[in-house]
Amino acid sequence: MNRRTASAKVRNAVMNHFASYEVFKENRKKSEEARSSENRPHEILYFHKVDDPYSHLTIQFIDRFRSSYNIQFKPILVGEENPETVHEPSLYNIYCLEDVRRIAPYYDVSFSAHSYPSKDLTSKANRILSAVEDVNFGEVGKKASAALWSADEACLDALSKEYSVSENDAQQKIRDGNSIRDEKDYYFGSAFYYENELYWGVDRLHYLERRLSELKLGTAHEYTPTCKPRLVAPLTLSSTKKFNLTYYPSLNSPYTFVSTKRVRQLQENYPINLITKPVLPMLMRMMTIPTFKAKYIISDAAREGRTHQHEIKRIYSPIGKPARKAYSLFPIIDEMGKGFEYIEALLTASFQDEINIGDDTYLEGLVSSLKLDWSEVKKHLNSKQWKKDLNHNLQEMYAGNCWGVPSFKLTDDDGENPFYVWGQDRMWLIQEEIAKRSS
Repeated sequence: MNRRTASAKVRNAVMNHFASYEVFKENRKKSEEARSSENRPHEILYFHKVDDPYSHLTIQFIDRFRSSYNIQFKPILVGEENPETVHEPSLYNIYCLEDVRRIAPYYDVSFSAHSYPSKDLTSKANRILSAVEDVNFGEVGKKASAALWSADEACLDALSKEYSVSENDAQQKIRDGNSIRDEKDYYFGSAFYYENELYWGVDRLHYLERRLSELKLGTAHEYTPTCKPRLVAPLTLSSTKKFNLTYYPSLNSPYTFVSTKRVRQLQENYPINLITKPVLPMLMRMMTIPTFKAKYIISDAAREGRTHQHEIKRIYSPIGKPARKAYSLFPIIDEMGKGFEYIEALLTASFQDEINIGDDTYLEGLVSSLKLDWSEVKKHLNSKQWKKDLNHNLQEMYAGNCWGVPSFKLTDDDGENPFYVWGQDRMWLIQEEIAKRSS
């Protein structure tokens, strides 16, 4: 067995382990048994980064969350992300600001910042929150965050008169917080941790709340989520206006797989012209993903898949030759009008059916199932045009400050007024934007 084959087998085994629902349930059971046997409280860790836009959004709901559950809440200040985990940092920083500006109104939160706070104001906010007792963290955190993101130095100075530590003490607190975050195998702010599971911001808080509710820790009789976006877009929409939705998938992305069912439904239920433009997986773009981040990505994608009734089952990662062979057929298949269906089928094979999509027999069967002529399509097998196409797609995606997949670009029917979003968990935002443009 050569080294490449061995690494592929290991990668498949690891991905299957962290995606497994049975493993997930067993790990959760063991974690709770260990907590109980050690007589530990139900302690929730919350990682807060003052100059992280998502932390500004999440801090608004901390007190409401705390009061809804019989838990011990431990806020932890953290600083810069592990650089291993942030690809294309300039795009990342721009996108985070824009994303929070867009989604904050749906949570009835004010956020209008177009730039990050200065180092001086960030330092003041950290010194304030370093001095705050846990019980007051939500209340003071909201005030400090609002002042920080609106550059209200006078408000921060007023808070500093009541809460403040030295710069050295604040930096030590952040170093300690980063160590705890790293120990828990996480890398961003605005995240919750409870008994070996991580929950990022307002997008994933509901998973933690359901877990706590199952443990009978809720203070209310019925589970009600602490926060959820206030959506108005209908499930189906008819309009005289037509929109272009460009979809940027990759063949090794569990999040892309999780998105395909809803992309198809959006195509069926909304007035869109779906354009599929695949890109290379990050691992084939010479990027590295640390093991702890890969573990979080696959386990988080798996629970998202279960939520959206599009479950990850058995995985055969197509990285390398399988992906290259499959991509080589995309241009001709897309030209024949079956681009999205082809990508959707490949992802289903890789993330549900444990199929090597580089197998010629499989590809022939897939092409035939799409009612296309294999004798014509196979002439393009292992051709080179796809490389130029995928690189062009990537540059187009980057133009919207998106670097990961799946990403989307919504435009009017003339290709103008582009609206980019990154992630399968922002598909609701696409629907909201289409509904807004249709009215």
